[in-house]
Amino acid sequence: MRQLILDTETTGLDPASGHRIIEIGCIELIDRKLTGNRFHVYLNPEREVDPGAVEVHGLSTAFLADKSRFNDIAQDFLGFIDGAELVIHNAPFDVGFINHELKRAGSNFKTVADYCEVLDTLLMARKKHPGQRNSLDALCKRYGIDNKHRSLHGALLDAEILTEVYLAMTGGQTTLMLELEEPSPSNSDAGVAQSRSGLPTSRPRLRLIQCTEREILAHQQRLSEIDKASGGQCLWSSSP
Repeated sequence: MRQLILDTETTGLDPASGHRIIEIGCIELIDRKLTGNRFHVYLNPEREVDPGAVEVHGLSTAFLADKSRFNDIAQDFLGFIDGAELVIHNAPFDVGFINHELKRAGSNFKTVADYCEVLDTLLMARKKHPGQRNSLDALCKRYGIDNKHRSLHGALLDAEILTEVYLAMTGGQTTLMLELEEPSPSNSDAGVAQSRSGLPTSRPRLRLIQCTEREILAHQQRLSEIDKASGGQCLWSSSP
């Protein structure tokens, strides 16, 4: 089974508003093992990158000015993903942007669904951990995956982190190492029952920390900004 862990970075939130892809990162797994094969490219979006987006990924308009355009790499990209299963966190966002780019690139190109299947790890996480936070950062914390080196988002870096999260969440290999290590004596002597994923099967009750009024106000203001930027498509501000 050939799977590609994929992530993108963009100039903004909505392709319908003219926003474009500026980075694509893919990591290949075959039978749940890393092959070392990957696809990574920065792209010139032929437009300004929103300041809010730069704060997230650090990719400026000036940095991208001399990079390839999507049209230049479209055929190579499709050749790489053709026939694979794409594993994406919040797949509608990335697939929507890729389909938008393919449509802009010309009538010779079809949609992502015509080339490969898509697995959304956000939906998978919501089913596995209902009522809990299931962002990539939250899943890293839940599965004990170190992402402290991630000060900014990046398509290839996030694809690497998602690879570890996906393998841990699906009960298999939980690190990017190609060989399994023997459990250390400290783990085996700890006297704590562990699941197959290495997580304790019995945990203390979570401590509930209430938000302050200031934190709630800041959260609401941030959601309002996202809602405005996305043309009213902010999911977090919608009623259940």
